[in-house]
Amino acid sequence: MKIIDAHVHLVQCIAGTGAGGELRSCGQGRGMYADGSVCQLLPAAWNTDQATPERILQLMDDHNVERAVLLQGGYLGFQNLYSWQAQQKWPDRFLAAGAYDPYSRSRDGIVRRLFEELGLRVVKFEVSTGSGLMANHPVFPLDGEVMEREAAFAQEHGLVFVIDIGKLGSPSSQIQALRRLIRRHAGMKFVVCHLLAPKQNELEEMSAALDSLAGPNVWFDLASLQHNVRPDAPPYPVTRRFVARAVERVGAERLLFGTDTPQNLCSFRYEDLVDTIAQDPGLAAEQKQAILYQNARTVFWGE
Repeated sequence: MKIIDAHVHLVQCIAGTGAGGELRSCGQGRGMYADGSVCQLLPAAWNTDQATPERILQLMDDHNVERAVLLQGGYLGFQNLYSWQAQQKWPDRFLAAGAYDPYSRSRDGIVRRLFEELGLRVVKFEVSTGSGLMANHPVFPLDGEVMEREAAFAQEHGLVFVIDIGKLGSPSSQIQALRRLIRRHAGMKFVVCHLLAPKQNELEEMSAALDSLAGPNVWFDLASLQHNVRPDAPPYPVTRRFVARAVERVGAERLLFGTDTPQNLCSFRYEDLVDTIAQDPGLAAEQKQAILYQNARTVFWGE
């Protein structure tokens, strides 16, 4: 079965920011925020603070993953150039997304460099209150002036617009505002991360949010779903229940397999993340292939 992982991160160095301040390496794949809190970012067994393209390629080869979309986020820190370099070296395996802070004083020069000079075809915004834009800026409306400018730029440049709005119910999880932004840019592809990041007791809330956002230009990746709906264990029946509801609400053709590698490999085996979909008895073979492979080809490569 062919696979595309639509949610992967390269890590040249741990350089994140979040609600706890700057996040820097403190050894063995861990990061420490300025407030002293510590989190495991890469598997300790890797014995490194990097997720190199070579390591990710080996992981992909070990699990028959054909391609990966390299996203950016505040948690690990933007890795724009590193991801672009990987794409340039392995264009048949990697597609790099660019990320930036729209509040940057040199915003115009940044977007010109990323999307006009380097030619990146995907833009990623994490707006969450944990490690996204709203962790370091006041809460802002997703359909307001700031994000409207970025969406308009993305549509003008033919970019796929990937957005992580944080945990369902959090101040950044503005479903109706995102719906309005999406509807204003009906000609552009939107990917909403983490199936809206629901907790285990938020199946109905997730369903209502999917109903609001569903549309012909909207897809949802499944990255970190096992983590968000915990406690769950292989073969992840709780996760599969959320996937089944998403299929019911938006269709299997709107879902994208993603792993949020490398951090999720601290707690999950890559093969188990694949098998959550590949071995799900509730999904037909064509639905599995759509989620694991074809949908990502359509969204990110136009194939």
